[in-house]
Amino acid sequence: MSGSDLTTPPPDRGVMATTDARSLLSPEFQPLLEGFSEGLFEAAALPSLRVPLPGLGSTERVERTEHRVTPAPEVPLRVHRPIGVAGPLPCVFSMHGGGFVLGSYDMDDQRFEGWCPELGVLGVSVEYRLAPESPYPGALEDCYRGIKWAYDNARELGIDRARMGVYGVSAGGGLAAALALLVRDRGEMTLAFALLESPMLDDRQITPSSTLDNLAVYNKQANEFCWQCYLGDAAGGPEVPYYAAPARALDLSGLPPTFISVGTVDGFRDEDGDYGLRLNQAGVPTELHLYPGAPHGFQLSPESAVARQAERDSDEWLRRILR
Repeated sequence: MSGSDLTTPPPDRGVMATTDARSLLSPEFQPLLEGFSEGLFEAAALPSLRVPLPGLGSTERVERTEHRVTPAPEVPLRVHRPIGVAGPLPCVFSMHGGGFVLGSYDMDDQRFEGWCPELGVLGVSVEYRLAPESPYPGALEDCYRGIKWAYDNARELGIDRARMGVYGVSAGGGLAAALALLVRDRGEMTLAFALLESPMLDDRQITPSSTLDNLAVYNKQANEFCWQCYLGDAAGGPEVPYYAAPARALDLSGLPPTFISVGTVDGFRDEDGDYGLRLNQAGVPTELHLYPGAPHGFQLSPESAVARQAERDSDEWLRRILR
């Protein structure tokens, strides 16, 4: 090799070979894109999108009961328990997605319809307040009050306190990560695990994946809008606490074993990957799964090969943790 070859820097390939993210999508997710418009996450669209979802109610597999944490502001909770399973059960405390501005705990019903009988767990879903009407720390405090209520009432609910953990997707995953930090720091209880799917962790949008053009389902403009709804003018600035954006936390020690999954064509890819690596560096047992060709919200295509693989991975990890 000549001297010039040694001194000439290699071409800058970047994190992705192109900034047109949709060209990197797996073809199996093309149908998913048809259900999402570019203006989905905008202030004018929120009222029409906040429509009640049909809950499953109790079924032959899972009994569902409604509870309220008082005093005001009340925090609604839904408890999912497998029918015919006795004794204290592990508890999965779940936070729904929706960019902090959309969604409801009805979104968790289908997940617990499978998890409760198949994994032998009790599920608790929290109906946290949404932004911008209730900015940070409204949603997080609702989640904390909800899990503390479940912990305090573990005997009556049939929960094994030693096997309580948190779960969330997207903004729910960000809240789950933040809740794990808050539980660690307040010291009123302990968590056995944190299961984070495509978690929304960083308001700064400084990673290569967060600035990619033409992201599917949830792009950088939507992410900026949602963070501004949650944090107001502080979004992206130096004063945001790590309870609001967990990627800002410098000390990740003392957190529970964690599972993180994210698609490679998701704007959250880099912040999620970095968070998983730093958890491991802090001594926290952590699994990090990257799914090729998958956009944000790939779970909304449950028949896709990637979504089926991701479900197998998270279910197997939960089984191991709960044993």
